[in-house]
Amino acid sequence: MDLPLYWTALIAFLIINAMLLTASVLLYAERKISGFIQHRLGPNRVGPAGFLQPFADVVKLLFKEDIIPAQANRFIHALAPTIMVTIAMTVPALIPFARGVVIADIDVGVLAILALTSISVYGITLAGWSSNSKYSLLGGLRSSAQMISYELAMGTAVLSVILQAGSLNVSAIVEAQRDGWAILGWHVFTNPIGALIFIVTAFAETNRLPFDLPEAEQELVGGYHTEYSGMKFGMFFLAEYVNLFVASFVIATLFFGGYLVPFEPLLLKAFPALEGSVLLGLLQFLSLLAKTCFFAFLYIWVRWTFPRFKYNQLMTLGWKYLLPIGLANVILIALGVALFS
Repeated sequence: MDLPLYWTALIAFLIINAMLLTASVLLYAERKISGFIQHRLGPNRVGPAGFLQPFADVVKLLFKEDIIPAQANRFIHALAPTIMVTIAMTVPALIPFARGVVIADIDVGVLAILALTSISVYGITLAGWSSNSKYSLLGGLRSSAQMISYELAMGTAVLSVILQAGSLNVSAIVEAQRDGWAILGWHVFTNPIGALIFIVTAFAETNRLPFDLPEAEQELVGGYHTEYSGMKFGMFFLAEYVNLFVASFVIATLFFGGYLVPFEPLLLKAFPALEGSVLLGLLQFLSLLAKTCFFAFLYIWVRWTFPRFKYNQLMTLGWKYLLPIGLANVILIALGVALFS
């Protein structure tokens, strides 16, 4: 259904502020989880159990001096982190948070998500180039090669989902997973190869370990944001954690039923009054949030568990393994849809 304009504006305002708050919560969660994995405490000084540490970091970055290299392109140097944050904040507008609750319910929503996420490579590349630093430029170039390579494999995974759902609309893809009590119809069960490829490529698209080659502190000092300081430096980290959460949203939406509550058809059969109610919408939102939080935890867990790939290993995995397997999976899904639909 089409929401009134004021409801759309309110939801957009809430989502943007929720993403800002989520980035702080994820940063705190990452520090605590990494501390637990490494058998140390993590933040425990600022606020109860150190919960206010991310907010203290933001205040510190706001008061730090913004240093721009003398030979840098000042306009593009400032534009790059803005691109990263803007793209990260835009993608949630295409994700349905409950049945009928979506800011932009467009017929080509999946293509719009892929298009927006692919634009973020410009932010990293421009940041590396505009800094007029060899280390920053090398980080930007590595990032562009990495993200373009893995977008191809990610596209094959998304294409297999589109074939199964028969639609490019994100809400329609979620509703197509209602079979089997809204669990067995999840695409992770009907298309496990596509799900695995998408999850792996999502790690590469967000530049997270074991695919954080654009930064690679041991090799590039700090990568594409070496010459950034103050809040511009903080904007890159804000975009990284927002992208982490958005990628988790997309994984949950495309392959794990999205907002569908497990056993939802049985629940509606037992309680018909729930159909179309606010309570059902709240349950659907909580279902999506729980799935998203799990994948956000998975992102953090993987970062502190697996070592970084070498660059040649990264490119070999993307071009020689993920892309051919993804193409073969698309062909199998297409044959299955043609024979059994």
